[in-house]
Amino acid sequence: MPRYSANLTFLFNELPFLERFGAAKAAGFEAVEYVCLFDHAAVALAAPLKEHGLAQVLLNVPHGKWAAGERGIAILPERAEEFRASLAQTIAYAHALECGQVNCLAGIRPEGVPEEALRETFVANLRFAAATLKAAGIRLLIEPINTRDIPGFYLTHTRQAVELMEAVGSDNLFIQHDLYHMQIMEGDLARTLERTLPAIGHIQIADNPGRHEPGTGEINYAFVLAEIDRLGYAGHVGCEYKPKTTTAQSFGWMK
Repeated sequence: MPRYSANLTFLFNELPFLERFGAAKAAGFEAVEYVCLFDHAAVALAAPLKEHGLAQVLLNVPHGKWAAGERGIAILPERAEEFRASLAQTIAYAHALECGQVNCLAGIRPEGVPEEALRETFVANLRFAAATLKAAGIRLLIEPINTRDIPGFYLTHTRQAVELMEAVGSDNLFIQHDLYHMQIMEGDLARTLERTLPAIGHIQIADNPGRHEPGTGEINYAFVLAEIDRLGYAGHVGCEYKPKTTTAQSFGWMK
């Protein structure tokens, strides 16, 4: 059976954010993750982790002005310096929270910038980040995301992520494989997992449509989760879904 982590951005939303750690522990989780917006000090996040004996399994590299609609800046040529400077904050948070891997959101394609410039910027930034984070003992992940939820997002398919990894040429770059996003963009989940598993650093789940808990949509999660076990995936599976009713009621699928 996979080891699950609770995504506190999506789960336990009936509680203030810092109270969600305790709720996750009470629900049986041993690990957490969330979309880190860096609006809490690292020490404030570390305290509930320690209090409840939870592991932090994932963070995000700062991804621009989230409230203004930005979803990453790593592809933007004019913000390469900002992206690279943000790694110091990333490392500080990761060390404070004893988190060994971080996810880099690529960003939304801007108008008027050639494809070649976006790709060259992304590859150069990833190469720099992978080396910088490796020196700090932290793995770097990149995540393909569907263009229905985030129109114009740059990184959208597993094969594209693999090609970027090959271009970067680092042994410290992996894929964050979100089955919800990839069901929308490409399907064929089991074969893709089997083919790509060595490159996958973290898995996240939600059903489609609706991004609700497993069992509410079209993905056969009983089969897919068994396949993840069969393939020998040793990491956590992040529950990054929106409960259809309440968080507590959404856990029935785990049985």
